[in-house]
Amino acid sequence: MISILKITAQSSYSLELNANTIPTEEITKNETGIRFSFYSNLDSKNKITNSINYKNSGLKFNLDNYYSADNRNNYNLIKYKLEFQHQLNKKVGLDFEFKTIAAFENSLGLSDVNFFGGAGIHYSYAEKSSIYLGLKRITLFGKAEVLPAIAFNSQLNAKTDLTVGFPYSKIQYSNNERNVFSLKNTFDGEYYQLDQAKTISSNINASRMSFSQMTTALEYERNVDGNWFMSFQGGHQFNKKYRLTDNRGTTKFNFDANDGYLFNIGIKYKP
Repeated sequence: MISILKITAQSSYSLELNANTIPTEEITKNETGIRFSFYSNLDSKNKITNSINYKNSGLKFNLDNYYSADNRNNYNLIKYKLEFQHQLNKKVGLDFEFKTIAAFENSLGLSDVNFFGGAGIHYSYAEKSSIYLGLKRITLFGKAEVLPAIAFNSQLNAKTDLTVGFPYSKIQYSNNERNVFSLKNTFDGEYYQLDQAKTISSNINASRMSFSQMTTALEYERNVDGNWFMSFQGGHQFNKKYRLTDNRGTTKFNFDANDGYLFNIGIKYKP
């Protein structure tokens, strides 16, 4: 992933542009996207975040026996996310999120719109450590599912922070104000409604394209000048799955996408 530009003003909003290339032996996935977020502290105990983003994904196949040059292999995703955080007391906080996602091939219709979200609780059991437990309807494995979310957060020392959980884990180290090193592990997935069902055989049709993978990557971010940051990332993607499915998420055709290495470079602007 390449984060091209990020602008933040008074910690109240951010704008981010992204371009990603995800290659495998038989398929290359290219993504471009834009996201706008607005943050607001309603008072000392309540915070709200609104974000909207658009992403376009394109696939390049080496599977000549399945996809012809006439096939359209572009997918579009529009997502609106509302997050609300409420601090009950010094130790306990509540998180709520609501997401509306329109994921489609080329033509957008009401059947392409789905609703996701969930709730969780933060508990600070020590001065620099906390645990998060939640339940969310998400698409981590390429279909809509209700899954648990858990995270143990700890500030190990003045330079090191640790988060261990599902679907996101990270250890972050900063030796000075200009350098940040991170080792991250994430699960991610999504699915898109097809304009027309694709026929796999005379008796089987697929109506969705789904993606899922786990990524482990090492990232280095450097403050090169004032508000400008360069980031470099290298890692590996495991258990990568590109599939055609029915509306229930049952696999009808598996592209057998191979695991592969990940190399990224980015530039950010952060006031």
